[in-house]
Amino acid sequence: MSRNMYMDLDEWVPRTRVGRLVKEGRISTIDEIFQQGLPLVESEIVDMLFGDTLEDNVVDISLVQRQTDAGRKRKFRATVVVGNKNGYVGVGEAKLKEIGPAIKKAIVNAKLNIRPIRRGCGSWECSCGTPHTVPYKVTGKVGSTKVILYPAPRGLGLVVGNVAKTVLELAGISDVWSKTFGETRTTSNFAKATFESLKNSYEIMAPYDWTS
Repeated sequence: MSRNMYMDLDEWVPRTRVGRLVKEGRISTIDEIFQQGLPLVESEIVDMLFGDTLEDNVVDISLVQRQTDAGRKRKFRATVVVGNKNGYVGVGEAKLKEIGPAIKKAIVNAKLNIRPIRRGCGSWECSCGTPHTVPYKVTGKVGSTKVILYPAPRGLGLVVGNVAKTVLELAGISDVWSKTFGETRTTSNFAKATFESLKNSYEIMAPYDWTS
C-alpha cells in the first residue's frame, strides 16, 4: 500500500458505526464483519482491514451511449475485480463521463461488494485437502450469461475464459472446470456471473460447518 493510502486512512472520519469500530480497532478482521452480519458501506473499512494484500484488476472498459431529447449521451463503463487471493473477492461497475473517475468508482464499488468465498478440495480425482478449488458445483447467472464451476484436481489450472480466470485468481482459486452459457462476450456480465457463482458457494452448509 502506498504512503498516500496510509495518510488517507489516518485522516479518515468514519460515517457509520462499523467504520468507527474498525477505526478504533474493536473490529480487526473482515471475517468479524461477515460473521456478525454487519453492513459494509465504506470502502475505507476494506482498505484498513486488508491493507496491502488487496489487489485490483480492470477487466473491461466500454463506451455506452443513450439517446435523449438533447442528443446522445456517452459514458464510459468500467468493470473492476478486487481480491486478496485468499478467499475474498468482489466485482464492481461504474459509468461516468471520464475513464479515470469511472475506474476509481468501480474500484470503490468492488470493495463494497467484496464477499468471502468457500474453497476446498472437492474433486474426486484429488485428495490433497488444500483449498485450491471450489468444494462442489456452483452456479451463477447474470443477464443471459450463466457460469457453472466444477471442482478440479490440483495442478489442472483454470479451464475458463480470461475474464473468469481473473476473478478466480483474485479469489484464490487455482484449479477449476467450467461450463458457460449465453453471451459470454459481454465482459461485465461474464465477470459478474463468475462472481455470483463463487458467492453461491456459501448457499450450502457443508458438514464441517455443523460444529461451527
